[in-house]
Amino acid sequence: MPGRIPKVVVVGPAYVDMAIKCSEVPPPGQTVEGSGFECTPTGPGPNRVIEAALCGCETYLLSKVGNDLFGQMVKDKLAEYNVNTDFVYTAQAKSTGIIVTMVDSIGENSSCLSAGANRALSADEVACASAEQLISSADVCLIHADLPGEVVTTAISTANLYKTKVILETKLTTPDGDKPFEADWPLEYYSVNILIPDFGKCASALELGAGTGHKLKLLASGLVAGGIECVVINMGARGVFVVDKEATAQIRGFELDIIDHNASADAFAGALAASVGAGDEPKDAVRFAAAAAALASSRFGSLDALPSKEDIIELLQNQTD
Repeated sequence: MPGRIPKVVVVGPAYVDMAIKCSEVPPPGQTVEGSGFECTPTGPGPNRVIEAALCGCETYLLSKVGNDLFGQMVKDKLAEYNVNTDFVYTAQAKSTGIIVTMVDSIGENSSCLSAGANRALSADEVACASAEQLISSADVCLIHADLPGEVVTTAISTANLYKTKVILETKLTTPDGDKPFEADWPLEYYSVNILIPDFGKCASALELGAGTGHKLKLLASGLVAGGIECVVINMGARGVFVVDKEATAQIRGFELDIIDHNASADAFAGALAASVGAGDEPKDAVRFAAAAAALASSRFGSLDALPSKEDIIELLQNQTD
């Protein structure tokens, strides 16, 4: 990454995760005693913007929380990392987004999510003069699509208007044989600079089975043909596919012991935004992001697992070709 300070705006949902450890997840109608409890700000918005901040960026989160203790908890945590919260709006009639998680003795978990104030974020709050000025002055706008559709398309359109680079994360179904990929997407999605597909439970392409590489290349090539500049598909330890109009490349993964995947996607997207914002070429930015994701996977936790810029650079320097 070059020496200047990039300006990164993240548009994404914010939650507070209430996690309780227990010997087993109780079946219906039963109660079990827990052995530990944690209450932590989380979500694609806070986690990704904090990673960008750890990479040395000037950072802003555009999101929405409730007028409650949890909303203030989110803002306070962001402030610890020097993330600007002027555009973390407050919904008066909605609670902050909540995730309730039960973790059993072998680390398996079950969760229930309430989006709360995240569903109240409006296109007008993204298109207002001050938010428009923020996006227009940014080097990159990282958008997580788990928000109201009009919010996502408005953020993309605003960034495009001012030639701010856009990285979009959105859910996709897994590739199906040799069929061309089709998505019922708004046209704005095809105008982004970089797309990071989220395959949900198959987020690690290792789970997609035989012919994975061919399927992913077919999918990504179709998206690029539709107008997206670059598609980045993270396959964890197997590396990352980078597909643009020029070529298809595979950035190899990093050989670190995997302890916890929880923060991997956050680290990858936040570090990618930081590197792109600094002016790095897509392949260099992806390698930087892959190193961040590998480091996060080698640590326990969510926010605590996110690596700093110095950590990432050290891993890159130690990686043998």
